[in-house]
Amino acid sequence: MTDYQKLDAWIDAHFDDEVQFLQQLVRVPTDTPPGNNAPHAERTAELLQTFGFEAEKHPVPAQEVKDYGLESLTNLIVRRKYGEGRVVALNAHGDVVPPGEGWTHDPYGGEIENGSLYGRAAAVSKSDFATFTFALRALEAVAKPTKGGVELHFTYDEEFGGILGPGWLLKNGLTKPDLMIAAGFSYEVVTAHNGCLQMEVTVHGKMAHAAVPTTGVDALQGAVNVLNALYAQNTLYQEVTSKVQGITHPYLNVGRIEGGTNTNVVPGKVVLKLDRRMIPEENPVEVEANIRQVIADAAAILPGITVEIKRLLLANSMKPNAGNKPLVDAIQKHGEEVFGEPIKAMGTPLYTDVRLYGEAGIPGVIYGAGPRTVFESHAKRNDERLHLEDLRRATKVIARTLSDLLS
Repeated sequence: MTDYQKLDAWIDAHFDDEVQFLQQLVRVPTDTPPGNNAPHAERTAELLQTFGFEAEKHPVPAQEVKDYGLESLTNLIVRRKYGEGRVVALNAHGDVVPPGEGWTHDPYGGEIENGSLYGRAAAVSKSDFATFTFALRALEAVAKPTKGGVELHFTYDEEFGGILGPGWLLKNGLTKPDLMIAAGFSYEVVTAHNGCLQMEVTVHGKMAHAAVPTTGVDALQGAVNVLNALYAQNTLYQEVTSKVQGITHPYLNVGRIEGGTNTNVVPGKVVLKLDRRMIPEENPVEVEANIRQVIADAAAILPGITVEIKRLLLANSMKPNAGNKPLVDAIQKHGEEVFGEPIKAMGTPLYTDVRLYGEAGIPGVIYGAGPRTVFESHAKRNDERLHLEDLRRATKVIARTLSDLLS
């Protein structure tokens, strides 16, 4: 057997354990909001300890967490040092959006049916807690590296932007790897991604009795003007195209609307929350200035309407970086051998924590266990699922990649 085949064989022999590890992670809820995620970190650390991995617990100060809009947050680092040489970090996030409606499986059951494991975060990205942990176990059991090192970064702030996850670890000097791989899907290695601007727009009018509407100013009517102006931007965005394969053009989504007090009251306030995806070629400062101007112009059309605009999140894009070539080459090589098809290097319209490592000068890529598309995984929808054969094969790709990088 080749060294790669020995790694594969170890992963096959321990795959039931890997699946059970993932099931236990899925069964501890990490809905964000509200973001009470320290218990999951504690459970993860306990499970890692059974494998001989000591997880450093890095709790973010309670006031920082509260000010951020979450309840509790502890990030984990497992450090494995083998000798002199480069350190490769593997990052996955445990926080998830709430399950929502329409599930046919328990969102925190970790149930297996027809070769897939169901549950919130089964695909994004508790799956890669398992991928990365068992790839590391295989590496140490079989390859027994004597150079470099590996770190596992299990963090809990991807849904809110990563600032208190990887961003907090990096800012506080708790880690500085040479290369990194972040949770992703199996059939492509992602080398670039979109940025994201999220904003809250509060449209103010003046409440009044519906029987005498002329005594008030309808904030909802003002919000409609703003919405129409924002949606018109999507048509213009189609003319702005990216040169990165896998990324098309910018787009905007209004994902939440709140307002009014009762059916017989002219609404005095309406709140909109929007999400603007930015392609790598765009300048975030210019994008935000443009959106603010569009909103202000739309609101100014109606007398008595005023707006407040609050930035909720500004996540920069991840731009292509030649420094990640060793990662790309190894993942493509082993991915094609394990999956039996080419693994494309491309961009994604998502935004991720990887950008924070890139901003700290650490080249990275996105690769892990999952299907060909986010849609297939049901991520952020009902019945999120992971095909277990993708988990098995992605674990092999990561183990082989680590073996190459540390040889």
